[in-house]
Amino acid sequence: MMNWQKFLTVSGLLLAGFAYADSGVNLILTNGSDQATPIAVVPFAGQATDLNAPNNIAGVIAADLRFSGLFKVSDFSSLPATPHEASQVTKDVWHSSKVEDVVVGGVSGDSRKQVSYALVDLVKSQNPQTLLQQAYNVPDSQQRALAHHIADSIFLKLTGIKGIFSTRIAYVQVNPPQYSLLVADADGSNPRPILISKEPIMSPAWSPDGKKIAYVSFENKRAQIYITTIATGQRQLVSEMPGINGAPAWSPDSKKLALVLSKNRFVQIYLLDLASGKLQQLTSGNSINTEPNFAPDGQSIIFTSDRGGNPQIYRLNLTSGKIDRITYSGEYNARASFSADGKLIVMLTRHSGQYDIAVQNLSTGTVTVLTNSGRNDSPTLSPNGMMVLYGNEFGELGLVSVDGRVKLRVPGKGGKVQDPAWGPFTN
Repeated sequence: MMNWQKFLTVSGLLLAGFAYADSGVNLILTNGSDQATPIAVVPFAGQATDLNAPNNIAGVIAADLRFSGLFKVSDFSSLPATPHEASQVTKDVWHSSKVEDVVVGGVSGDSRKQVSYALVDLVKSQNPQTLLQQAYNVPDSQQRALAHHIADSIFLKLTGIKGIFSTRIAYVQVNPPQYSLLVADADGSNPRPILISKEPIMSPAWSPDGKKIAYVSFENKRAQIYITTIATGQRQLVSEMPGINGAPAWSPDSKKLALVLSKNRFVQIYLLDLASGKLQQLTSGNSINTEPNFAPDGQSIIFTSDRGGNPQIYRLNLTSGKIDRITYSGEYNARASFSADGKLIVMLTRHSGQYDIAVQNLSTGTVTVLTNSGRNDSPTLSPNGMMVLYGNEFGELGLVSVDGRVKLRVPGKGGKVQDPAWGPFTN
């Protein structure tokens, strides 16, 4: 049997040297889809011309749409006109730009902002067609959040898929001797500490409603699993068994946690009922069983095990107890999680000694490797199942679409990051 300490280190800690941008993130598109829709976002009336300012609504919307990889956003300096209302958008002015859609809007007010915007289509009919038009009244401090919401609305209207710009991510930032568990917007802005400690913090996992985070903390010089309510900071200690307490994963109904314990010497997966505290052992034997993740329907769990000799992904039926191996391609597969529809798993795979991010179709068994640097780790899926966030070869975070066509980098600033986790939709 392989050494469990080495296995867990390779599987869970390689991200310790990956830098992350803590604010003011400007994502860099390194490979875009050849089917990206050309769109223009016009600077909003009444706002400063600094489109990189944190609360510049047009700037945030443009960055969000570019972040998705599905839109080719025109440079602000190349716009043929700067209309601020839908009625001011004319086809002849925009014809040479080959833009299909235009976003216009305006901002007024002081402590509270009156914000209006419109999405105008230029190709579906002879005259420009207004697809979306909304007005809002928000506190000055909520402009960036509103911009993310508008970008989500535009993304949904044009693609039919729910946008992820208003979602959040969690990660552990390391600035020795300090570890910080942070929650931030999906683009890395507005980081907020959940826990600061001089001891390691690992494996953050979002509750399905996005209100709580489970994680592993070594603040008491031993591994313990806590749950923190994000809004209040209230903490609950849920596991402090002898040995390993690791890899918490929420059930879809938020009532249970799958977790990894070594209380009986061997590394096994257990199911903890959060209301009663009842603990149920799910795996057995002398192999390493770790990194559980629930299927979207809650009927099964995938996990990593070396029971076949090398780490591979297995699936446990929670009703029958039957365990099936589901990965065969690659010498090492770990850290798997399901896509939103349960049809794919994303995982860390090793081939010829190189670590990359891959997806496997559960129906066909087909594996598609999404990255090719050989120095990637810790994949986490967006809640709409379209993008994977991971540690990349530049010592930063990378993003790749599940079809592998869109790739982005998050330029690093400040500390180092460990174990990113993408939060769920919350509305």
